[in-house]
Amino acid sequence: MAKQTAVFTCQNCDYQSPKWMGQCPQCGKWNTMVEEVKERRSSRRVIGKIEPINLSQIKTRKIEKRPTKIRELDRVLGEGLVAGQVILFAGEPGIGKSTLLTQLAINISTNEKKPVVYGCGEESPNQVGLRVERLTDKKTNNIVFVPDTDVDQIVNWLEQNPPPLLLIIDSVQTLTTQDLSGVAGSVGQVRESAQRLITWAKKSQVPLLLVGHVTKQGNLAGPKVLEHAVDTVIYFEGERSHDLRILRTIKNRFGPTDEIGVFQMTGKGLLEIDEKELAKKVGKSGSKAGSCLTVTAEGNRMMVTEVQALVTQSFTPFPKRVITGLSKNRTEMLIAVVQKQLGVPLYKYDVFINVAGGVKITEPAADLAICAAIYSSFKNKPLPPKSSFVGEVSLLGEINTVPQPEKRAKQAKGVGLSSLFGAKNIPTLKDLKGQI
Repeated sequence: MAKQTAVFTCQNCDYQSPKWMGQCPQCGKWNTMVEEVKERRSSRRVIGKIEPINLSQIKTRKIEKRPTKIRELDRVLGEGLVAGQVILFAGEPGIGKSTLLTQLAINISTNEKKPVVYGCGEESPNQVGLRVERLTDKKTNNIVFVPDTDVDQIVNWLEQNPPPLLLIIDSVQTLTTQDLSGVAGSVGQVRESAQRLITWAKKSQVPLLLVGHVTKQGNLAGPKVLEHAVDTVIYFEGERSHDLRILRTIKNRFGPTDEIGVFQMTGKGLLEIDEKELAKKVGKSGSKAGSCLTVTAEGNRMMVTEVQALVTQSFTPFPKRVITGLSKNRTEMLIAVVQKQLGVPLYKYDVFINVAGGVKITEPAADLAICAAIYSSFKNKPLPPKSSFVGEVSLLGEINTVPQPEKRAKQAKGVGLSSLFGAKNIPTLKDLKGQI
């Protein structure tokens, strides 16, 4: 039987050492030595026979999905959970990850014979129990807490008991294995602990949900291989100063990757928000100077969002450009286009641009709304009432059409907006002057 040992491997050149070193002696790179588990195998190697499988021999079947009973979460996952699916759930501290997972555990375990296993690494079972009581009035005995951070102990307990309905680990950065000497959260510990849980989940065909920490830059903490090993990667976004939360997926082997889920954080947990409620929340109207509504697409969902701009005289050699909720590079490009095409001397004005409600806009369909908000603030005149602006702006000031114009117009009309300005009625940016 193979014996497991720990070695330190350079992530740049694969040099191995029995002890940690700050600099790799082979390639000279610093801080690239990561602890890994290595098996010592006997010198006699048994070579098996490979049996290829022809495509015609593969029997395909429809993937069965279990709804989570949370509409916005099902939208992001693609109708529910798949047996053996491994989900990596990341987000900033205090954004509401544990709250959403507790609601998931309550909903999916109601009226079920199998329990949901909740691995408590960051919180005690008493703390999670208090949150359960705060979120629901229903009495549930179908949630089993495992207060341990030793991944081998957890896997051993899971193998000795019937497979649960769902396994939640909060969080993967708290897990350790005795086969490695690194502390919890180190690259080696995170990678090895996650791999052992993933192996169990695939073998037992039980959905596994791993909570992951993020860095100051907003990236997932730990090794990048963790994102490759899982089936689905979900990010929970939002500003702590706002109660709006966005659930977004960047990888999904069993569903779409362009859908989002929208929640509102309340004292009773996370409430789901539909398109009409979101439109009321992020912006009421463009009736004030510098305010402009637009319709952006996130997958099949159309969202009415408000872009706000403030243009004020600058008293510094280099005017400020403060941008929130939008791509900084693209927005600065649009500021230059407005200055060129509309003759606005923004080189001596500070420009502040924000998306209301803490929403982040990634598609170029909001270009026209950004330009309209800037020009409206500069002129100190409001845009036409109950109007929205949708269109992509080129460097030459031309307004290009965007995908799904009919669905955008329908969404705008559904929330009470009577006018939708785009490439048809504003072919160039210079035509914007006639609307203000």
